[in-house]
Amino acid sequence: MIDISVIGWTIIAIGLILLLIEAYNPGFFLAVPGTTLIILGIIALLFPGIFQSSMIIIIGIIIVIVSSAISIWIYSHLTPEGVVPITISRDSLTGKTGIVRETVIPDSISGKVEIDNVEWSAKSRENIIEKGKKVRVISSEGVHVIVEEEN
Repeated sequence: MIDISVIGWTIIAIGLILLLIEAYNPGFFLAVPGTTLIILGIIALLFPGIFQSSMIIIIGIIIVIVSSAISIWIYSHLTPEGVVPITISRDSLTGKTGIVRETVIPDSISGKVEIDNVEWSAKSRENIIEKGKKVRVISSEGVHVIVEEEN
C-alpha cells in the first residue's frame, strides 16, 4: 500500500503545477482546483487517517466552495472598476482604417495590419500592399480581414 504522505505530497505538487499554469494563463480558472488540491494535500499530511473515512468527501466539497469563493473575489478585484472588456466583432471592422505592418498579398493571410492598436492577419483581393501603407477594411472572413489600399 502507498504511504499517505507520498499521496499528500503528490497532491500538493499537482496543485502547485495548476497554480503555475494559472499564473501564466490568467482566466483559465485553474486556481480553484489548484488551491483545493494543495489544501487536501496538507490535510493528508497532517491527518492521514481522514482519507480512510467518508469525511474527506465533505471536507473536499467545503474546500471547493471556499476556494471558488476566494478565487472569484480575487479575480473581481484584479479588474479595475468601470473597465469593460472590449469585444470586437469581425463585422465591426468593416470600413475601419489601419496601417500595414507586414506586406499584404492577394489570397494569402500572411499580411498583418494594425487597426485600433490591434494586429490582424490580412489579405487583399487584387494588389500587393506594402508595409507602412494606409488601408481600409472591406470585409472579414474568420479571423482575418480583407483590405484595400486607402487613397
